[in-house]
Amino acid sequence: MQKRIAELLKKNQLSITESRKKILELFQSANGALAHADIEKQSGEHFDRVTIYRTLQTFVEKGIIHTIPTADNSVLYALCKDECSAGHHHDNHVHFICDDCGTTYCLDHVDIPAIQLPIGFKAKQTDIVMSGVCKECNV
Repeated sequence: MQKRIAELLKKNQLSITESRKKILELFQSANGALAHADIEKQSGEHFDRVTIYRTLQTFVEKGIIHTIPTADNSVLYALCKDECSAGHHHDNHVHFICDDCGTTYCLDHVDIPAIQLPIGFKAKQTDIVMSGVCKECNV
């Protein structure tokens, strides 16, 4: 996993720092999306809030992670797929939040349908967030 993380950082012309490696490791081992607070808890006392925030912002700008809006106006983060690059996210998929366990999943195989906007409107981003019970909790 460490080799993949180093390659991802190099590919995006980022320095390989301990904070970047640790945060990417958390994303790669996560079952779903992570909030800033999740990263803060799971990284222990190694990194302060500002370091985590700046790292997340850099990863979003480089197309390494993408943001997921939530009902309470907070933000979750999830790993992007290979087709994303700096300034060009291609994460046009549905996000699903489980009401039971709270996990947020990227449903990569579920595309967002094309939406015909009125004349004069130009969409920049479309976010569809669904909630319900995930397959793990629906047993």
